[in-house]
Amino acid sequence: MYWVAGLFAAVLVAFSNRYGYHRDELYFLAAGKRPAWGYADQPPFTPLVARAASAIDPESLPLLRAPAVLAATLVVVCAGLMAREFGGGRGAQTLAAAAVASAALVQGVGHTLSTAVFHLAAWSLLGLLLLRLLRDAVPGSDVTVRSARPVTDRRVDPRWWPAIGLVAGLGLLNKSLLIFPAAAVVFALLVVGSRKVLATKYFAAAVGLATLLWVPYLWWQADNRWPQWEVGRAIAGGSSGTSDSPIMFVVLQFGLMGPLLTPLWGYGLWRLWREPRYRVFPLTYGLLLVVFLLTGGKAYYLGGMYPILLAAGAVPLAAWLGRARGRWAAAGAIVTVNAIGSAVLFLPVLPVSALPGSPMLAINYDAGETVGWPEFVREIGDIRAGLGPDVTILTDNYGEAGAIERFGAPYDLPAPHSGHNAYWWWGPPPDTATEILTVGIERDRLAELCTAIEPAGRIDNGLGIDNDEQDEPLFVCRELRAPWHELWPRAKHLG
Repeated sequence: MYWVAGLFAAVLVAFSNRYGYHRDELYFLAAGKRPAWGYADQPPFTPLVARAASAIDPESLPLLRAPAVLAATLVVVCAGLMAREFGGGRGAQTLAAAAVASAALVQGVGHTLSTAVFHLAAWSLLGLLLLRLLRDAVPGSDVTVRSARPVTDRRVDPRWWPAIGLVAGLGLLNKSLLIFPAAAVVFALLVVGSRKVLATKYFAAAVGLATLLWVPYLWWQADNRWPQWEVGRAIAGGSSGTSDSPIMFVVLQFGLMGPLLTPLWGYGLWRLWREPRYRVFPLTYGLLLVVFLLTGGKAYYLGGMYPILLAAGAVPLAAWLGRARGRWAAAGAIVTVNAIGSAVLFLPVLPVSALPGSPMLAINYDAGETVGWPEFVREIGDIRAGLGPDVTILTDNYGEAGAIERFGAPYDLPAPHSGHNAYWWWGPPPDTATEILTVGIERDRLAELCTAIEPAGRIDNGLGIDNDEQDEPLFVCRELRAPWHELWPRAKHLG
């Protein structure tokens, strides 16, 4: 198990410096410079991680991504440990860890710093802790998934609850989405689980600890009229580059771990339902599937369930494989093919020159968002050089603004402004700014801000890659309709 995790981490580190920053990483760096208890679209954890990495070396992309590598590796380790909790030996633990390490989702989120990778790690760790809480919750019976330890009638040790509360609280400080699996697990315990695990002061302590950690972010959201709700509605409406239709949400569930692993996690789902003490997990999966499907969630929102399901499936599979080397070779080949396919699609394995015209960008949207940012900023710098000394830059989205903050110094670019998400909270240009270089904003929207609009070109990354910034318009905006402090509410857009 641990050698699998080590190999997985080594592969992620080897590819961590290829292509370049993701737009979200640039945003996290910008947010980290402006620490707060909350932002319009996220809690403070990931921006603080970005700030810490930048404080050590602001130029190092591998260092920025090192926490993501560690978090993704933790997911792999948790999968092996969950297999052990299900009664699996070394073979089952290694198989579970290898299956999770080969997964498209785990490799993809492990490559870049994001809230998603810490969310997946928190969910996996919570799953492991919950398994330890439940392992003696039901007296022994004729079960199909057996505990690694003899099952007795002794009382369940509830002291795992404070650890669960701590992890849940930190997870909520990273991504509020964690409240959905947490609530689903509690509901499932009431319906099909052992209720006695909830009937303890330690459960109340866990809820209190998690809430205490989450309260500062909730306070910030309440004080700013809950912008996270508006962001969530916009994502559900398709504003994000990775938003999914209901049909695609379902279809992509078979691709998150890789199509070759679908039988394994499907079998794990069935096996868990047959074991009374673990029925909480299949029910949680079903509840979350329905909730995210009805609310317009992204496919990866359900991703935290799959390490548990794969671990549950790996235990009986390893028992069937036994000592038959041929069977193990076949199973290993399937996991290896899954791992290679995931790496080619979701790690920067291919050279940038191979991306244009390939199906890569259609499958992995995020790959296109990690190339072209230095070229993007250089173009803006060339245009800015021909303008007045007091020009201000206004961008359409946080990725553009973050890129200018990261790469703009050699071109003497001023601090950018944007109405997108947290950038809107960071304030408008000064009222003295009357010459504005706008990036990615269409003319009809600019007409609400100024009366003189002059085209300044279009963005071209020079790589032939059709990402979100390619061919976006540049304008010079003059003769403002009002001072910036009055115009700024019109510039706000969340999503």
